[in-house]
Amino acid sequence: MKLNERSLAFYATCDSPADNAGFLYKRGERHTAYHRRWFVLKGNMLFYFEERESREPVGVIVLEGCTVELCDSAEEFTFAIRFGGAKSRTYVLAAESQAAMESWVKSLSRASFDYLRLVVRELEKQLEEMRGGPAGGRGGCWQPPGSWKPKPSGPERSPERLPALPAVLPKENGCAVWNNVPGVDRSPDTSGCSGHDGEGNPRPPPLPPRRRASSSEAGSAGVAAAESPSIFCRLHERYGQEVARLRQDWLDRRRGPQ
Repeated sequence: MKLNERSLAFYATCDSPADNAGFLYKRGERHTAYHRRWFVLKGNMLFYFEERESREPVGVIVLEGCTVELCDSAEEFTFAIRFGGAKSRTYVLAAESQAAMESWVKSLSRASFDYLRLVVRELEKQLEEMRGGPAGGRGGCWQPPGSWKPKPSGPERSPERLPALPAVLPKENGCAVWNNVPGVDRSPDTSGCSGHDGEGNPRPPPLPPRRRASSSEAGSAGVAAAESPSIFCRLHERYGQEVARLRQDWLDRRRGPQ
């Protein structure tokens, strides 16, 4: 894998949040001595510096195709990053405490894209089971919202018995009448109190009588109608005079002194 050193150095020292950071002891490749280094984990890249204030990392470990496991060593709290392959290097690290070791092992194990793929697959599987699996003890395939149709609670009525309504309902006294269908003769109601006609169709309720205005209301309305023109004329004349005066003043100022 070919990596750009400047890009890696900028990414390691930029202000982007780190997944984990802290001091670890790293065992050398040729010499078995441990050296204290500052480690920063960002994504699937593990950077290590000589000091915490260093501007450039000493090295980087790409955490792909590797396993993180505990190992037996003379040092305490040690773990190793092992890569597959005969000539691959194994990185042996040691933490300063048990809690720090567990934190690093957990974060390093979850840093690779392979782990993220497994998590995504598991979440997709759980989502499919929630959609297509039995819900509340009921089996069957999952259906999208809107495809379910409620069943009628009462007995089904054949469509032939339903009365056909006209395109425009006739009106009586400004209100539509349901059973006043053209071409259909209505049988007179002999009883006078039945709520259905001869064929069993429901009869609409009787229309209420029109409300007639009382003499006092009619008188007040007439007086208001008679007074309104005179009031309007007085207001029009009053504001018209003021507008005319303002217009004359504006014309005089525009002409200027003569």
